[in-house]
Amino acid sequence: MSATAISPANFPLDNYELDDRYRRESGRVFLTGTQALVRIALMQRTLDRAAGLNTAGFISGYRGSPLGGLDLELWRAKSFIEESNIEFLPAVNEELAATAILGTQQVETDPTRTVDGVFGIWYGKGPGVDRAGDALKHGNAYGSSPTGGVLVIAGDDHGCVSSSMPHQSDVAFLTFVMPNLNPASIAEYLEYGLYGIALSRFSGMWVGFKAISETVESAMSIELPPYPQYVVPDFTPPSTGLHYRWPDFPGPQIEERLEAKKAATLAFAAANPIDRKIFDIPNARYGIVTTGKAHLDLMEALRLLGIDQSAAQRIGIDVYKVGMVWPLEPKGALDFVQQKNEVLVVEEKRGIIESQFKEYFYNYPGRKPKRMVGKEDQEGKRLVPWVGELSPVQLAGIVARRLDAEFTGLNLTERADRLLSGGGHVINIEGATRTPYFCSGCPHNTSTKLPEGSQALAGIGCHFMANWMERDTDGLIQMGGEGVNWISRSKFNGNRHIFQNLGDGTFYHSGSLAIRQAVAANTNITYKILYNDAVAMTGGQPVDGPISVEAIAHSIRAEGIKRIALVSDEPEQFSSSDFPPGVTISHRRDMDAVQRELRDIPGVTALIYAQTCATELRRKRKRGQIEAPKKFVVINDLVCEGCGDCSVESNCLSVIPKETAFGRKRQIDQNNCNKDFSCINGFCPSFVSVEGERQQRIGVATIADVSTLADPDFPTINGCFDLLVTGVGGTGVITVGALITMAAHLEGKGSSVLDFMGFAQKFGPVLSYIRIADEPSDINQVRIEPSRADALIGCDLVVSSSPQASKTYSRELTRAVMNTAEMATGDFILEPVPGWSTRAMPPDFAAAMAADSCATRSCSSSVAPAASAAEAAAEAAAAIVAATLDIKRGMP
Repeated sequence: MSATAISPANFPLDNYELDDRYRRESGRVFLTGTQALVRIALMQRTLDRAAGLNTAGFISGYRGSPLGGLDLELWRAKSFIEESNIEFLPAVNEELAATAILGTQQVETDPTRTVDGVFGIWYGKGPGVDRAGDALKHGNAYGSSPTGGVLVIAGDDHGCVSSSMPHQSDVAFLTFVMPNLNPASIAEYLEYGLYGIALSRFSGMWVGFKAISETVESAMSIELPPYPQYVVPDFTPPSTGLHYRWPDFPGPQIEERLEAKKAATLAFAAANPIDRKIFDIPNARYGIVTTGKAHLDLMEALRLLGIDQSAAQRIGIDVYKVGMVWPLEPKGALDFVQQKNEVLVVEEKRGIIESQFKEYFYNYPGRKPKRMVGKEDQEGKRLVPWVGELSPVQLAGIVARRLDAEFTGLNLTERADRLLSGGGHVINIEGATRTPYFCSGCPHNTSTKLPEGSQALAGIGCHFMANWMERDTDGLIQMGGEGVNWISRSKFNGNRHIFQNLGDGTFYHSGSLAIRQAVAANTNITYKILYNDAVAMTGGQPVDGPISVEAIAHSIRAEGIKRIALVSDEPEQFSSSDFPPGVTISHRRDMDAVQRELRDIPGVTALIYAQTCATELRRKRKRGQIEAPKKFVVINDLVCEGCGDCSVESNCLSVIPKETAFGRKRQIDQNNCNKDFSCINGFCPSFVSVEGERQQRIGVATIADVSTLADPDFPTINGCFDLLVTGVGGTGVITVGALITMAAHLEGKGSSVLDFMGFAQKFGPVLSYIRIADEPSDINQVRIEPSRADALIGCDLVVSSSPQASKTYSRELTRAVMNTAEMATGDFILEPVPGWSTRAMPPDFAAAMAADSCATRSCSSSVAPAASAAEAAAEAAAAIVAATLDIKRGMP
């Protein structure tokens, strides 16, 4: 490390405001992938204004990770989208959103229109693309309008991080005969989004836009691209045109027009190339073709192998980056590969580009390379996997072996092998895991309980976590299919009864149809409709339309369910006169008896469980929207016998162990208690309720004044400085990453952050991958590669010792700041007996962290013990950032 004197002149800060992400027209901004999608619409409206077009925009879709927060961001940007005459409709489900988008392309032919045209943007996660397939296929076939255009954004989860299975929407787009753009970075989101709308307007096609988790859920500094000017291709459309028209009755003309629209797409792509050569080296003997995230992985692999522009020129290597995956623009693609000795095609998931190349070679045999490899090598053996996710280190090995076989004297394989084998080994301590769990006071703690001898089927939503809570709940089905699989299954198991959990958001989306099918089949099933007043799993959004407990009851009665029971933590809030006749209203303490009655009634019955989402309740209390109870509960450890009944009764993470001279007892973690008070149901004499007062926070550690810190030594950034932040969901880990990357952005550096959460908001593991470079262009992929972490902020020992985190550590490279405060896991509730795996760390745990992973910087004086992991994260962030950034002037 080289020391750098601290001076404001050395680090001039950008006068940046958060709204600049949408206000600035040039220069550098800091954007999340989701914000970039919002900005596409704003930029399109700016382009249209400049062209003298009186257009409007319309955005509709259905939330789902990795696009779970797009609706939230659109609401935050409400003033910007309203100013740009853009409408946002959060749809009931994906296919109805696609149908609404079709309506926008009909505006241009409407004689009563108030605008010239409407550009439409549809969004949905990969399974939503599948669900909306018929609507998307019809929309694309009917076409776009000349001053409208449609962009179809598919949120693809290649790694199955927060989905029921991995998905690749490229293949679905192909079956829709829909062009598919695959941007590699957030910066390319803006370029490709505008390109897609322009292509749609010209060709009459709807245009697919691939948004994978690793990009859309990341954030980074980018240079805003200039507004594009597109060349009008020399293309003669058929006499009947390419765009939406009416009448357009069913017939072969629709398919014929798709053929013409494909030709128009290729003409536009030839006139406005989005595919490009990276090094542009004439007569290169070796070619690599990439697209999307795989391109960034490949470029990082080349960097790790020491191959830059000059090295590529010396060796004779070039890279061709494909922007439009299908249809592949043939002229540029074939010009690149011809006369190459070998071409390696690198695609994540199935090989769509490789297949098209081989199709083209049949028609253009004189322009094919001597050899093309991709998913398989020349001997038919697996080469680039089509399952899982690619990584730079993985590709480095593949590229090194191919280049060493083609060029003598490079010895790249040896270098790649060192990358694969270097650094510390992966830590895997049995029992040291953070399993996602229901939040403190979560309604599902009670609603997913079952009477003895009963079983339940899980569904999509937070309540799915009952699968691993010893609650006789299992299974998973697609959204809207809840309970339908039991219709057939029950016919072959003696017509047994089952409970089916169904969230209120899923009910409104499509679950009501599943109930209709169960009623039609007279299946022996009880639907437990879990009304929580929020779609908690994706960010606490409201359900997309008018919904209430009373409305659900009337709806399912109309479907034919005769026995309906309502259970709530506040039954006094409901009146029988607002419900269909015969609906009973009970307190949640009577849940077991109600369920026992329902399971004995033949046919379809329903239980509506009404209790507000604990996380949303906490937010509303913090914001002063509702009053917090003037009551809190404490446990007298001198009376507590440590039996654990309170944990079993409440299933609550705020009931945590307390080690005393008399053994392990229980205490209430007041910092995250949501005042559900189900822990007192056991009538334990150790519980003391304090009413009429609100508890004052005590014992909070004082965060050090950063101005008192010693002047740091700034590391020389060689490419990227990679920082990993680990911790537990809901404790401020993501905030740490946001602060650090924004601080780097303000100093004019390039920075990126990728947060891996999944169910992490429910006390599961969180990993924030932070990369800092001198320029945004120096950052390739946003994930930290194995053995490449320069530093670790470990806000939780358990997550820091996980295989996913520890594989990034290196004994030679990584330095760590650790929080040693202990935090209970969900395992403690499931197994409330002494034993290190449920609560206490093993004696060698910290030693294993230090010895097996990295050199640990001592920080006990400032970090441990801390009052909470959030404060530990802030302390640790200050300590580690002091070594990399000038924080004496403060972080935003």
